[in-house]
Amino acid sequence: MNKTYKATGINLKAQAMGESDRIVTILTQEFGLIRAIAPGSRKHNSSLGGRSGMFVVNELLIAKGRSLDKITQAQTIKTYPGLAKDLGKLAASQYLAEIVLCQALSEQPQEELYELLNEHLHRLEELPKGESFGVLAYLAHAVFHLLALAGLTPQVQICCLTQRSLIPDFADPNWRVGFSIAAGGIVCLEAWEGLRQEARKESKEKLLPHPVTPAYQTVVHRQEIPVISARLNSVELGMLQQLSQPEIMQINTTSDASWLSVEQILRQYAQYHLGRPIRSATLIDSYFAANHDATV
Repeated sequence: MNKTYKATGINLKAQAMGESDRIVTILTQEFGLIRAIAPGSRKHNSSLGGRSGMFVVNELLIAKGRSLDKITQAQTIKTYPGLAKDLGKLAASQYLAEIVLCQALSEQPQEELYELLNEHLHRLEELPKGESFGVLAYLAHAVFHLLALAGLTPQVQICCLTQRSLIPDFADPNWRVGFSIAAGGIVCLEAWEGLRQEARKESKEKLLPHPVTPAYQTVVHRQEIPVISARLNSVELGMLQQLSQPEIMQINTTSDASWLSVEQILRQYAQYHLGRPIRSATLIDSYFAANHDATV
């Protein structure tokens, strides 16, 4: 006898199966990620057709199966129709879904992740049409929150080398700070350059002849020089530092192309720590390349 269970979840991925079925990957509050068959959902008159679509939230009754579970009943409680009407919003939503699919666990409650994803999808949907850079701002905000929930928050307030606070100098147009993906966050470029100079000096000293070989050798552990992944100006660092704050959404998001740089940094950081590329990011690139060309 098949056992059944109830769950509330949001559809994150769907793929065709056989002639009329779909396999749906669902993030549920109660059981984390599950994969279940939506039987007959590709038929024209199927009650599961719309309910198995992307970003539809359902209350589900699911029957346990040997290899795959099967959806027997679905009652829709929330949809995000506005996402599909805007290419930028849809690309951003798929981007977030990919990150969630990497983070979510199976057979474990994922209430916080479920609520966080729904919150940010709602914010994206409510964004007024035409605010292209607003989509990037909201996307960056969501990515930052998802990384924080996974314990992968980039260090954006203090230098990874000196552990000192870094405050952007908005008065200096030439002010820059480094960002190192491998080191985990921002890096004071003066401290970084100091380490490089010290490493060069030591390399030169090793090439000089030593008349007497010491009877013992002192082992010194020196700080590793991180690779600088990007250099940020004061505005970009300021944006990055505010991403953890709710006030971020009060910033003017309609025309500031600095969000392009911030999103790129967070994307590279997320891909590095998740260990896989974000495929939907190519849609974001195409959308904003076309948008930029149209506004120049």
